[in-house]
Amino acid sequence: MASLVTRYMGIELKNPLIVGACSLTTSTGSVKKIEESGAAAIVISSLFEEQIQLERYKLEEDLEKLKYVYPEMVSIFPDLEHAGPKEHLMWVRKVKESVSIPVIASLNAINSDTWVEYARLLEETGVDGLELNFYWSPVDFDKEGSAIEDEQVDILGEVKKAVSIPISVKLSTYYSNPLNFIKRLDKEGVDGFVLFNRFFQPDIEIEEEKHISHFNFSSENDNKLPLRFAGLLYGNIKGDVCSSTGIMNARDVIKMILAGAAGVQFVSTLYKNKVTHISTMVRAVEKWMDDKGYKNLDDFRGKLSRKNSKDPWAFTRAQYVKMLVHPEKMVENISVL
Repeated sequence: MASLVTRYMGIELKNPLIVGACSLTTSTGSVKKIEESGAAAIVISSLFEEQIQLERYKLEEDLEKLKYVYPEMVSIFPDLEHAGPKEHLMWVRKVKESVSIPVIASLNAINSDTWVEYARLLEETGVDGLELNFYWSPVDFDKEGSAIEDEQVDILGEVKKAVSIPISVKLSTYYSNPLNFIKRLDKEGVDGFVLFNRFFQPDIEIEEEKHISHFNFSSENDNKLPLRFAGLLYGNIKGDVCSSTGIMNARDVIKMILAGAAGVQFVSTLYKNKVTHISTMVRAVEKWMDDKGYKNLDDFRGKLSRKNSKDPWAFTRAQYVKMLVHPEKMVENISVL
């Protein structure tokens, strides 16, 4: 039988299937079920500095409100403070102790000093690796792209100095040249790149004329971008690529490995098909490899990357021009009414 063993962030995994940070990694029961279903690793739901700050402000606000109404209620606990990240750290430690597969912590911070502080605290829980979520929502007209990138590179450097566990970065697509930024981070010694982060997008309800938010699952159509970047990056950086977004089944996993990814992260498919879908994906990848005669992932990893592809236009925009020149290739599989 084919071996699915791979290495990601320098960590040996029994297969390339990693469950990304989500609500399923906030319950001991679901975490154990994820392990039993065959996942190679899990990413713990993120530690958000913004959430901690909001909770702290809310506590201070509530205490202030009671200060003059029921002053004795406040004076009973004169030194009452918000616990900060302690609750999250306790949960991470509990998860690490409850499973035998690698556990990767996830961190979303705001200030440079808290990136370092929280990274150290997460390392102390015993996790196998740390995933830093780098992003910048495009809402500031005056913030230059180079300044954003410089800040994030500096943060990475400080975190690297502070901890010894492997570090990955999960990136958004909002960079003017993602390849160049990834190259810069790679030079700083990043162990892995998770491409790409998926954000909530705003929406408007037109009858009540108000803003609303949706929980949008990804679909197979969303995996083309991580596929492109896995193919472009293979053989050009030292860090491992973990393809994320739109990984729904075994076929998607195989595609990403063919493009050059070391592993994949997925979440939406578990909500759509249940946690047990992981074992189905693992078996299907094994069968495909056996049918093809591949003994391990390295036998075909990067086979269809830009570096190894026989089609020089496969990962460039020129393929669009190619389709215009040969429109029959674009419509040959489309039924015409």
